[in-house]
Amino acid sequence: MVPPVPAALRRYVVARIPYDVDFGAPGVHRGLPSTTLTLVLPVDDPLRVSWAGRPASMHAAWASLSGLHTEPAAIHHDGTQRGVQLALTLEGARVLLGRPAADLSGALTDLDEAVVPKGLRELPERLHAVPTWAARVALVDRALAVLAARAGDRGPQAEVAHALALLTAGTRVEAAAAEVGYSRRRLGTLVRAECGLTPKAYQRVARLERARGALGRRPLAEVAAVCGYADQAHLTREWTALAGCTPTTWLREEFPFVQDRDDDGGAGSGHEH
Repeated sequence: MVPPVPAALRRYVVARIPYDVDFGAPGVHRGLPSTTLTLVLPVDDPLRVSWAGRPASMHAAWASLSGLHTEPAAIHHDGTQRGVQLALTLEGARVLLGRPAADLSGALTDLDEAVVPKGLRELPERLHAVPTWAARVALVDRALAVLAARAGDRGPQAEVAHALALLTAGTRVEAAAAEVGYSRRRLGTLVRAECGLTPKAYQRVARLERARGALGRRPLAEVAAVCGYADQAHLTREWTALAGCTPTTWLREEFPFVQDRDDDGGAGSGHEH
């Protein structure tokens, strides 16, 4: 059983998933947009990832770091995947990466190319020398704890953080702006500077993220209603636009691996975003 993210890191890391998956055959796995940054540390082979439908964007490295985005990623595998995947909050980007998430919006990069602290750049090589999953998870936790302790308080300004929380929960952009005392235009400028997306785009991604957590567990029409879509057709259109497939296709192709991870806490589909 994988231990939970340490309490001292939970503001910065919402998920830390060791994954060891056998897909049965080579293929491509979808990485969906989310409100967190994705850091993947593979342990067998470099991770090969591109933006879906854009093969020229292929990137292969021993660490894959992606910012917020509004299109699916394509994670190419030879039939198996092993490694550790992290989902970093916007505050975690500032504290652990030393930069706002907006700097990485729409990017697929690695830790050598990105301007990140030395302790993070060295983590992939250190991880390869560790033989067990428990030791790998502990190593990642220690490295992040050191970075967090050195960084101090570098989070987004309070009003922007509050507005992002409201948008994540489904509050309309106008209402979120009014709640924090900004004009809609001013809020848009600040949100883009923090995460790289407009408030509306961020809200669409947050809604997709909520729906993803409910798919396969409730009927589609019910998922649409509780997640803020106008109806099931609206849900399907948004999934096609942001995830590159319909919810039904995602359930058929991806859900078995996600469910396996969620149930046992150890396996994972890798690079989910």
